[in-house]
Amino acid sequence: MYQLIKPVFFKFAPEFMHHFVTGALRAANKVPGVSSLQKSVFHVNDPILEREVFGLRFKNPIGLGAGFDKNAAYVKELENFGFGFIEIGTVTPKPQPGNDQPRMFRLVPDAGLINRMGFNNQGAEVAAENLRHLKNKGLLIGGNIGKNKLTPNEQAVDDYVKCFDILFDVVDYFVVNVSSPNTPNLRALQEKEPLKNILNTLQARNSKDGISRPILLKIAPDLTDNQLDDIVEIVHETGIAGLIATNTTISRENLNSDPKLVQETGGLSGKPLTKRSTEVIRYLAQRSNGSFPIIGVGGIHTPQDAIEKLEAGASLLQIYTGFIYEGPAIVKTLNKALVKYFKSKKK
Repeated sequence: MYQLIKPVFFKFAPEFMHHFVTGALRAANKVPGVSSLQKSVFHVNDPILEREVFGLRFKNPIGLGAGFDKNAAYVKELENFGFGFIEIGTVTPKPQPGNDQPRMFRLVPDAGLINRMGFNNQGAEVAAENLRHLKNKGLLIGGNIGKNKLTPNEQAVDDYVKCFDILFDVVDYFVVNVSSPNTPNLRALQEKEPLKNILNTLQARNSKDGISRPILLKIAPDLTDNQLDDIVEIVHETGIAGLIATNTTISRENLNSDPKLVQETGGLSGKPLTKRSTEVIRYLAQRSNGSFPIIGVGGIHTPQDAIEKLEAGASLLQIYTGFIYEGPAIVKTLNKALVKYFKSKKK
């Protein structure tokens, strides 16, 4: 069904269609019975899919990556499609409009997206309030946090702390985003010393009434092996719960789309990232001897993509661009394939 209407959707600007579709989802879910119908169609409930990772119990390993629901405004609607977890954000302390439009571009021949959104969001307080209003939350929520564009890197740690404190009571885990290519100089925070400062500061205040939250670090696919070695060392030194590999790439290799689109600045996601993100996962898992969990994300469009990332060392998976290109049924498709895969591994 989705593949029939996708050509119509793709005639409109990506950001317009995002708001149109999420608005339509909200309207549809106000109709009695729609939410239950969606769950009956899209959910795959099998105990073999359940994962326990960094102390949390996930009902299945397929999550929605950050960026789709920046303000935690559509969690209940998105839950109906069968995700095991949803990551909201990236959230910053203060609201900000992000970069000028247009700022998202489809590379259809490559099944990819380029975005330079620039952490557009309504601020951490709004996201927290939206999450507080959720009733009967049936899945785990991650909070992806970043710094405001105008905050200098020397003061970036303060922004991460503010987001951490505001969201602490309403999310199940945190993701420190220092790897987006769309905030000036943000990726400089991936260097060893500034990164350790941010993570150690968050770890030092990671307790409230005896509760702590898993803290993950989201890294870029464009890091060298030496930089990845540093990341492994930082995870061990700071004691954070794990990594998300990977964010979008600034690489433009081997693309078949319109050269004008390819030259747009921003981060590239989707199928062009599939191989590299899996390579990074495998490298990190091997160098760390599997000593911490990795959430694998980047170019998951098919069950084989998902299985390759799990076999490379990922414990959980996230999709974003694949959700847009393959449609909402991708979650069911992946989970059904993973049921067969996990059962075959038990034989």
